[in-house]
Amino acid sequence: MLKKISYICIAFYVFIVLGLYFFQEKIIFRPKKLAKNFSFTFATKFEEVHLKTNDNSLINALHFKVNGPKGVLLYFHGNKGNLERWGKIVAPYTSYGYDVFVIDYRGYGKNTDARTESKMYQDAQLAYDYVKQFFKEENISIYGRSLGCTFAAKVAKENKPKQLILEAPFYSLIDLAQHKLPFLPHRWLLKFKFETNNFIGKINCPIAIFHGDSDKMIPIESSQKLVETAGEKNIDFIILKNGTHHNISSFKIYKDTMSELLN
Repeated sequence: MLKKISYICIAFYVFIVLGLYFFQEKIIFRPKKLAKNFSFTFATKFEEVHLKTNDNSLINALHFKVNGPKGVLLYFHGNKGNLERWGKIVAPYTSYGYDVFVIDYRGYGKNTDARTESKMYQDAQLAYDYVKQFFKEENISIYGRSLGCTFAAKVAKENKPKQLILEAPFYSLIDLAQHKLPFLPHRWLLKFKFETNNFIGKINCPIAIFHGDSDKMIPIESSQKLVETAGEKNIDFIILKNGTHHNISSFKIYKDTMSELLN
């Protein structure tokens, strides 16, 4: 009887492992597709842009514009939706007197090509190179939210922006998966590592991190570990009391800090 139970447990474990391996992209990435001829509509002035990659893919992006911008906010969004959703979220940042530039990831919105971690990092750098055509690096602020934090951190590491702003970052995808399902061998299972921890200590610009202490999606310990990993780096760590994964931008301290950062 015990032997039979053991076999059942092993079979169940293998089933979970295989399921995670083969369906991990559907778990990590939650895109919403858009037709190629979809027309964006926003209250803020914007331009739709298509960035051509080295492998001849096209990355859909939105460039929100203001008159006489103080700089540009390069925004990397979270894992759900597409530019139709995120455009509405990022457009209000123009109220700080900044242009805002945001891309969709591969497989999101109008983008169709298959994604890999390395290609996604290359796409993020492509976005930085685009805004660098119009702004000096000292006027480029990089912003990452959730999944987007790893792209933001990578780009900040490879370049010389004014600053890096992270909202609810994870330490690494492996670390986050280990927190959610500690009994699985994530290091060997996950094709996407997204090791923000490997970038944070090599960034030379000022860093601001916002994280809610009631975040159930990405625990605040993730940000705390990033701060510890960064060591003596210039980091402003803002903890939002009762902040969740989705309400950080509603806090007064967030708005006040963003006003200071984008002054």
